[in-house]
Amino acid sequence: QVRLVESGGGLVQAGGFLRLSCAASGSIFRINVMGWYRRAPGKQRELVATITSGGSTNYADSVKGRFTVSGDNAKNTVHLQMNSLKPEDTAVYYCNAHILPSSGTYYLDYWGQGTQVTVSS
Repeated sequence: QVRLVESGGGLVQAGGFLRLSCAASGSIFRINVMGWYRRAPGKQRELVATITSGGSTNYADSVKGRFTVSGDNAKNTVHLQMNSLKPEDTAVYYCNAHILPSSGTYYLDYWGQGTQVTVSS
């Protein structure tokens, strides 16, 4: 069993900051990518930021320069530092990881339960 647990969401005023964290646990052989997606009310889920086990990062254009994704391979964790938050950042944020389970042959996508981020104007 593999599990992703997120923490760090909440309510913040525009211009403020939040830090999200996600920890993967269970029967994990290897993780090659971890990251964050979000779903705003009435919209489809979209990529926010990802980081590979080698440290390469990818960001949505809407968050470049404001958000920073980081990871710890030894701890199977990923973090998202969100600065200069805007009301349009309001969404449920989901942790995602591309994981090779200990008993598996293929990499699989795993998702956390989601954490609400609300930015007030």
